[in-house]
Amino acid sequence: MAYAFRPFSLVLLVVLAACADPHPHFGAAKVTRVSVEGSVFDIRLRGNLAEAIRINPQYAPRLGPLRARAARAMAMVSGCEVRGVLGDQTLMTGILDCAVQKT
Repeated sequence: MAYAFRPFSLVLLVVLAACADPHPHFGAAKVTRVSVEGSVFDIRLRGNLAEAIRINPQYAPRLGPLRARAARAMAMVSGCEVRGVLGDQTLMTGILDCAVQKT
């Protein structure tokens, strides 16, 4: 019976390992690691978009607080105002407005 779970375990491991990969649009972008209120993000910038991948484990994180933390991390790295953030608890994409510089 234990042998039946080995293929499933391998597939699960591969799927979980792929979760920290950037979207292909951000694949060549430099990564900057930022911590905001206990959440750790890998931030990548390209054009007027920013990508935040949460890389630390958190028990049952809610999207609302994570979205705000990701937006702050994106603003810290880009120096721009973040107009909106879409995504889920692990991978979020922000729209940057670099005409409005953060101070």
